[in-house]
Amino acid sequence: MLWQNIKSWAKEQGYKADRQKIDGEEKAYNYTWFKIDDETIKGTATSVSKIATAIFNHITDNAHVEYQQEYKEKLAQQDIKHEVEGW
Repeated sequence: MLWQNIKSWAKEQGYKADRQKIDGEEKAYNYTWFKIDDETIKGTATSVSKIATAIFNHITDNAHVEYQQEYKEKLAQQDIKHEVEGW
């Protein structure tokens, strides 16, 4: 993901995203975001993908987290099924 694309997408969604270079680190940044109309809603991230996920989760009331939990449960069920069948 390109930083400029995420920054633009966040702005379209009503958020401000920013990044600050970490001193002494090549191509390393700290990312921050906040909701433009309510600056108490904010967060930090260590990568472009993580800031995009954080903003998406706020917009969708944690849809990505829910999806990940469902996916993990589905995998666990598959593992149980394989164990039973392998008996």
